[in-house]
Amino acid sequence: MDKLVKVTCLSHLLLLLCLPFAFAGHDYGQALSKSFLFFEAQRSGYLPHTQRVTWRSHSGLQDGKASGVDLVGGYYDAGDNVKFGLPMAFTVTMMSWSIIEYGKQMAASGELSHAMDAVKWGTDYFIKAHPQPYVLYGEVGDGNSDHYCWQRPEDMTTDRRAYKIDPSNPGSDLAGETAAAMAAASIVFRHSNPSYSSELLRHAFQLFEFADKYRGKYDSSIDVAQKYYRSVSGYNDELLWAAAWLYQASKNQYYLDYLGRNGDSMGGTGWSMTEFGWDVKYAGVQTLVAKFLMQGKAGLHGAVFERYQQKAESFMCSCLGKGSRNVQKTPGGLIFRQRWNNMQFVTSASFLATVYSDYLASSAKYLKCPSGNVAPAQLLSLAKSQVDYILGDNPRATSYMVGYGSNFPQRVHHRGSSIVSVKVNPTFVSCRGGYATWFSSKGSDPNLLTGAIVGGPDAYDNFADERDNYEQTEPATYNNAPLIGVLARLNAGHGGYNQLLPVALPSPKPLVTKPQPTPNSKSTPAPASSWRPISIQQKLTTSWIANAKTYYRYSTVVTNNSGKTLKSLNLSISKLYGPLWGLTKSADSYTFPSWLNSLPAGKSLEFVYIHSASQADVSVANYLLA
Repeated sequence: MDKLVKVTCLSHLLLLLCLPFAFAGHDYGQALSKSFLFFEAQRSGYLPHTQRVTWRSHSGLQDGKASGVDLVGGYYDAGDNVKFGLPMAFTVTMMSWSIIEYGKQMAASGELSHAMDAVKWGTDYFIKAHPQPYVLYGEVGDGNSDHYCWQRPEDMTTDRRAYKIDPSNPGSDLAGETAAAMAAASIVFRHSNPSYSSELLRHAFQLFEFADKYRGKYDSSIDVAQKYYRSVSGYNDELLWAAAWLYQASKNQYYLDYLGRNGDSMGGTGWSMTEFGWDVKYAGVQTLVAKFLMQGKAGLHGAVFERYQQKAESFMCSCLGKGSRNVQKTPGGLIFRQRWNNMQFVTSASFLATVYSDYLASSAKYLKCPSGNVAPAQLLSLAKSQVDYILGDNPRATSYMVGYGSNFPQRVHHRGSSIVSVKVNPTFVSCRGGYATWFSSKGSDPNLLTGAIVGGPDAYDNFADERDNYEQTEPATYNNAPLIGVLARLNAGHGGYNQLLPVALPSPKPLVTKPQPTPNSKSTPAPASSWRPISIQQKLTTSWIANAKTYYRYSTVVTNNSGKTLKSLNLSISKLYGPLWGLTKSADSYTFPSWLNSLPAGKSLEFVYIHSASQADVSVANYLLA
């Protein structure tokens, strides 16, 4: 390799600067694939012949029948057998947003078809649940009776009553979120299934009109939801959220004007948030409107949209710890909001940080925080740190994704996974008998709930893998939905794509199975099939023992494959615990060494570092080609 930039290792005495421990890199592609399996495990209704989670079978086949409507299908929200409309709709919205932003990356890893199937399983149900313009069924089953029993969904004997909203019993938050889900999903299917996309958009228009015309909180109409999914934030955030998605899906100026007219009065420009989830949508609205502003679409609403953006950036700064009111984090670095299913806030915040990082990078802007300007790469690094924590880089070395890694929860608070499969033992499991036989069992789950993100650790990184510890061991669909976008983005690396351009998803491709990495591999080249303009290859070149510690020297080669001269380069390097030679430190990233101003096409540079740990995480933050 000609013109290879060489650097020389300094004295071993410098190794005293090294820290003792780090974690190996993660296979984000594998985690992405497993995430989609979790959605299949949560399916209600008639399971298709393509079902890959084979320990599940058909369930809820009479749903809606007593009300004269077909409500078979949809998703169970978490570890129970109820179909709650509000979190299900948020799940579909976030899955769709993940595909809209990173569908190309999912296609490259063969997962786009699974992602679109997961969305369609939800939207098919929403079409059934919306039989009239001003009628929407928002729940099937009752949490109280369901939680009294511990049964697999195939054996359910609990009440399957259906609950709806209508003009006399409104639910603007539920109708608004479902409108957002249908609108976002219409973008997903616009090219591959245009007639279905049009049908979804028609439902979204009607649901928004229903939500806006007949205002009220859904849990005042469906009061059985109050104990489980109470809408604390009200419905203004969902109305703005739905309007943002309807504008993005239809480009109808009415919805952009709605955001401009109502931003101040409905809280879009007033609330500085430190959370985003199935209840509180303001940070998501603010991020979308900031995108519209950066795209130059604000028109007469420029001043209002700038106030939305200020609140979006307040959220990002608070997550980074650079705001005026910052989010809490555990000693291990995990964003912490509450002890019950905290991971939902981790994955949703990580998603917003990821997309906003790309929005800023696409528009060549910086994040404006009270402490100063912040490079977009820092937001992506934050998201990566949260995902890495989830996958095992934490004080307990525990993966909070079931089935990923070697140390993950074995006793998940989940009826289906904790009871022997009906296909293995079809003997009926009774309501209370399930508690006596299966819930109380100290053994591992008989069925692996692959891909599920559980509630996670407490504020001090502690976690108890016990089935009755529902605050920490129960999974939920809305934990995984934002994560799929982040995983797709991290798995793809830096592709040089512009997130502000119009969405054009590729057609789904057949699944391409990604080979499993070889444990303890000393070289980590990029897969031959995944071409990237800037490639990074690391390898361990030597090791030695000093002062009872083992130290490792790593060589990293960065190659310009683009065909053009690389004028500037910023590398993000994390989990580096020792000295590095061959690059120049610039703020929170690394650039060309002082003796190198550019890198011609086909040429490479090399840098080395030494520490007493596994290889550091090196990725391209941004670059500029001539």
